Amino acid sequence: MGVKHAILGLLHFGDMHGYRIKELLQRDFGHMWTVNFGQIYPALRDMREEGLVTMSRVEGENAPDRKLYSITEDGRAEFRRWLESEPERGLTIRDPFLLRFAFFGFSDASMALERIDEQIKLYEEQLEQRRGKAPRRTLGNIQARLLSELGLKLNEAMLEWLGRAKKEIEAEAAAETSPRRVAGV
Repeated sequence: MGVKHAILGLLHFGDMHGYRIKELLQRDFGHMWTVNFGQIYPALRDMREEGLVTMSRVEGENAPDRKLYSITEDGRAEFRRWLESEPERGLTIRDPFLLRFAFFGFSDASMALERIDEQIKLYEEQLEQRRGKAPRRTLGNIQARLLSELGLKLNEAMLEWLGRAKKEIEAEAAAETSPRRVAGV
């Protein structure tokens, strides 16, 4: 999924300003797709030049004017073309923590356990946020609700796996420092 098609999809729900698009991308897609928020405004500018969206200025009371984006018929057609095309295949989890985890064996166990504890705390906070937002996170359709449920399940699975990984690394570290192991027995 590219940022362009994610934005076009969101604009099907109604006109939005850039900050709202950014907020929804993080909230509703953050568990399955990372967005570089620096891409949003350039993408909106490019999409406007391509005729996929229009932009109008909305005057704010005691606030700066906002740019409100709307999808055009060409934007709807581009979105339909993308939606009906063959999807990319393969499950890819791009998580910087998991890349580091793969190499924890080259460091001491205490550092690995510290990073795991940090990640557990992060996932627990995310899970709490997702649970709090889940009832409101439907965008009016069943697919959004199902994706929200998937985000919760993935978060729970990562916490379970991290707990197991922590126990196994702790056990291995304890075995390596036991008197018999140190003596070479």
